[in-house]
Amino acid sequence: MKRSSPQFIARTASLIAAALSSISVWVVTGQILATAVNFVAVFILCFFVFSFLLKEFINDRIRLIYKSIYKFKTQKDKVYDVLDKNTADPIGDVSKEVVSWMIENRKEVDELKRQENYRREFLGNVSHELKTPIQNIQGYIHTLLDGALDDKKVNELFLSKAAKSADRLVELVTDLTSISTIESGQGLDLQSVDMLKLSNEVLEMVENQAKEKSIKIKFRKQNPKSVQVVADRAKVRQVLVNLIINAIKYGKKGGEISIGFFDMDKNILTEISDDGVGIAEEHLPRLFERFYRTDKGRSRDQGGSGLGLAIVKHIIEAHKQTINVRSTVGVGSTFGFTLKKE
Repeated sequence: MKRSSPQFIARTASLIAAALSSISVWVVTGQILATAVNFVAVFILCFFVFSFLLKEFINDRIRLIYKSIYKFKTQKDKVYDVLDKNTADPIGDVSKEVVSWMIENRKEVDELKRQENYRREFLGNVSHELKTPIQNIQGYIHTLLDGALDDKKVNELFLSKAAKSADRLVELVTDLTSISTIESGQGLDLQSVDMLKLSNEVLEMVENQAKEKSIKIKFRKQNPKSVQVVADRAKVRQVLVNLIINAIKYGKKGGEISIGFFDMDKNILTEISDDGVGIAEEHLPRLFERFYRTDKGRSRDQGGSGLGLAIVKHIIEAHKQTINVRSTVGVGSTFGFTLKKE
């Protein structure tokens, strides 16, 4: 018994050591688990707190910014809640909306700049066109008052020139008034119009001008016997007068002008062609602008207000139709416009 006592003590000590080791492992494991549980609990708590703060202090404010942008864009007093509260990416939505607004705003600014340039150019052209005849009239009258009135040959000549300048002023004011009337949106007097008959009436008006340049005006052989459209007769007559006189003015001496009509299903296309000097390609996009002239000096010498083609464009567009031009320098030009078929 005494022999086994040391062995017993050693075994007992070993068991006690093993038990203590197991207890320490359990303690360490318990601490790790407790730490992990605490970490998860804190993480979940922080997540919910952050989500709450995000919604209350960020998301709602972003939605308010979004609404403000939308209100500014639409320029309406009522603000619509266009942003879904459950959207997955409110910041992305706002970013897209801001970019969209910036693009639209840039377009508006560019358009305003274009209109400002057009307004400045238009006012400059009006001033120039009005100033020339006014200065002529003023000069002739002052010359007459300074003594030329007693000279019969001089006073008749100067009075004649002053009268021509006055006529040009009247023409300018009349054409500007016509454009203003059309732009104001006054209703058209729509009725059935026979384009062949109306064209013949216009040809009788311009017959003398055509004879002065030995220009022949003819209809295409393929034209139908009757071309009926729905339009404002007086205004379409003005279109034909302007286009045919324009063709005579820029047509070559001894040349020809042809008038053609084409069935375009729901519309009738009217084309007026000449074999004159033609128009350079760079001028075609601006040809229907007010006072735009391809050759300013030559155009003014030949007369006209510089508003004829602008009036034509406004009249055709008032009918909700289109006008176009194609031209080749040295070959001639063709102006075509459509009107609704009866």
